[in-house]
Amino acid sequence: MLNTLRKIVQEVNAAKDLNAALGIIVQRVREAMGSQVCSVYLLDPETSRFVLMATEGLNKRAIGKVSMALNEGLVGLVGTREEPLNLEHASEHPRYRYFAETGEERYASFLGSPIIHHRKVMGVLVIQQKERRKFDEGEEAFLVTMSAQLAGVIAHAEATGSIRGLGRQGKGIQEAKFVGVPGSPGAAVGRAVVVLPPADLEVVPDKTIDNIAAELTLFNNALEGVRSDMRALSAKMATQLRPEERALFDVYLMMLEDAALGNEVVKVICTGQWAQGALRQVIGEHVNRFELMDDAYLRERASDVKDLGRRLLAYLQQARQQTLVYPDNCILVSEELFPAMLGEVPEGKLVGLVSVQGSGNSHVAIFARAMGIPTVMGVVDLPYSKIDGIQLIVDGYHGEVFTNPSDVLRQQYAEVIEEERQLSQGLDALRGLPCETLDGHRMPLWVNTGLLADVKRAQERGAEGVGLYRTEVPFMIKERFPSEKEQLAIYREQLAAFHPLPVTMRSLDIGGDKALSYFPIKEENPFLGWRGIRVTLDHPEIFLVQTRAMLKASEGLNNLRILLPMISGIQELEEALHLIHRAWGEVRDEGIDVPLPPIGVMIEIPAAVYQVRELARQVDFLSVGSNDLTQYLLAVDRNNPRVADLYDFLHPAVLQALRIVVAGGHAEGKPVSICGEMAGDPAAAVLLMAMGFDGLSMNATNLPKVKWLLRQISMSKAQELLDQVMSIDSPQVIHSTLKLALRNLGLGRIINPASDIQA
Repeated sequence: MLNTLRKIVQEVNAAKDLNAALGIIVQRVREAMGSQVCSVYLLDPETSRFVLMATEGLNKRAIGKVSMALNEGLVGLVGTREEPLNLEHASEHPRYRYFAETGEERYASFLGSPIIHHRKVMGVLVIQQKERRKFDEGEEAFLVTMSAQLAGVIAHAEATGSIRGLGRQGKGIQEAKFVGVPGSPGAAVGRAVVVLPPADLEVVPDKTIDNIAAELTLFNNALEGVRSDMRALSAKMATQLRPEERALFDVYLMMLEDAALGNEVVKVICTGQWAQGALRQVIGEHVNRFELMDDAYLRERASDVKDLGRRLLAYLQQARQQTLVYPDNCILVSEELFPAMLGEVPEGKLVGLVSVQGSGNSHVAIFARAMGIPTVMGVVDLPYSKIDGIQLIVDGYHGEVFTNPSDVLRQQYAEVIEEERQLSQGLDALRGLPCETLDGHRMPLWVNTGLLADVKRAQERGAEGVGLYRTEVPFMIKERFPSEKEQLAIYREQLAAFHPLPVTMRSLDIGGDKALSYFPIKEENPFLGWRGIRVTLDHPEIFLVQTRAMLKASEGLNNLRILLPMISGIQELEEALHLIHRAWGEVRDEGIDVPLPPIGVMIEIPAAVYQVRELARQVDFLSVGSNDLTQYLLAVDRNNPRVADLYDFLHPAVLQALRIVVAGGHAEGKPVSICGEMAGDPAAAVLLMAMGFDGLSMNATNLPKVKWLLRQISMSKAQELLDQVMSIDSPQVIHSTLKLALRNLGLGRIINPASDIQA
């Protein structure tokens, strides 16, 4: 059966449109199961009726005409119960409904399976036979499996608008929503430009050549062409990214050097293989090695090698990379986006990014946030190759992409974008004002940084310091560990830019979904594995070099704070403190007189929540990492689009844990701040302030919104709201309660307007 299923799926995926796919399914399933009838009914959301869309065995003239409501017939029963129905004699069931035009009265037995995609019922797949019999478990399992496969096909058809004839007007489903993970906040309405690989290495054949010298010349010209492209793209983005960040382009240039890929290809050419074949062989070997690794970051490096190979092949084929026309309001879509692709879009035209693969922590997502481009990553179900040129909406707040949006939805998002623009302009006036409530409570607002572009955006928005500087970013964009001198220069730039305001530097936080290409971490469960402080304590040479660089960078500025990530207990903290004191002693021995900076612990593991007082006694401050704490408390991978709906920082368990942390820190006389997405959500910020947090650190884009809202409310009102939501046991009810309360206070305009759109 597995072989049969695989063949059917391949044939269906190759179908030109949905009607052809449905025709293949009913024909092949009927053959595979030896039944007399196979039919597909699809749910028309406009009429809430299941419509017969394809059949083998029933009267084909009934296609598109026969339909039944959710509470009608056996098909309606399968759809509403969302489970298979297996009947030996269908006509005896009380829900049986007879349609004379189908000719189905001849068939006694009935097996129906719901077609469900992301919890949404899309239709029902049915098989029928003349003789009275109950279908066995194997047959039922096969139909359920087939239904699951069909769900993806229908979702893709929705995206491309290829479903026709469902509605009475025959206009069908034009609009579809695909869920990924937020990469960069904001919303965009525009036209999709799909970037496909410029050339396909996999189909290049072997070919023997006589003139090796000519082939080497051809390959060297291709090398120089791609080198030139990389330099040009790097120069084009020079104003937006710091040199260290543009070093990602240098990765490609390094691969092209004689001692790297270039030399390997030359060696194969010298055996008598033509350049294309030699390139395919070498790139394939490298890609295979990387793709066999489980580590997410190393797989990303495999993609870089693959992309480089395609660019070289395009030159070798004397067919430059596909000529793309970039319209105004361009939304770039690809199976896998690369930073180089961003640089190829003419300035001012790029409004959004969509990547089928990747997470919110990939290079492209980091770049997009720095550049302020709304982005959605990991849209795994999006049929990207079929949507070039169609209208798209990118919702970077919720990680959603809408294809072929209706005029109504486009207008709603256009209003959101305009509101955001006007709001942003209006909030500029707040830059020099303090974040102070109506009754005089002062709340410091800090920013999270990592890229050079973050510094400028933070300063433009009136940040009062840096609550989280992600030191792993400079490590991620290099091909080796940065030296103490290199780190010192980067940290000094950050400290000087914000002086005299405090800058909280988190020690190297790699692992999980943040690996380094030159320091592979291969694990079955990386989020519960070797990451954060666990890595650096096992490698004190890395920790000591970084700490010395931070301390030296703070000389004469004295605005450094050091933050330790992923602490799960007292022993880890004591080991880290010992190393910090050792590094401080070494720096002072070198004649550099710097005071020991304040040291803090990130509370992001549930164990730390329940040891918060013990941890607080040994440090100067606490900082909650809301993203990871939410992830670990709810056991939800925040980068997995399939469980994205379960990740919610307003879950009652998260709110209760936060209260414990604040109370514990304050009981020991230590300030407690919070960083992450939660701190940058204006409505959540009201609750955090009411809980007693001493500082909020967020993405620079959200800072003015949070400031505006906190200046419009009193601390006493915020505490009333907190008391109200702490008695609620559902995150959904907490969200709606909070939203309603703020609207009743006339403060609704600041809440993410995209959340009100019903799609």
